[in-house]
Amino acid sequence: MTRPESELAEALRERLKIISNEASRRDPDQHVTRLREISERIETLAAALPQPIPPRLAHFLDRRSYDKALEFLCSGG
Repeated sequence: MTRPESELAEALRERLKIISNEASRRDPDQHVTRLREISERIETLAAALPQPIPPRLAHFLDRRSYDKALEFLCSGG
């Protein structure tokens, strides 16, 4: 995995942590803010990936299928 892919994978993992964090969900405004911030980071990191991006990964990122994108990255795509 390249450094940009590794950074993207880490951001995708962070998104999963935020989603599953029950304490975070108790404050909906903060929860939504954290999700928005990590989503923006994911989009920035995805845009910085070396071109061409593998078509399946591009599909997952375009559709915001972030679980599948993480699985793709971790499997070596």
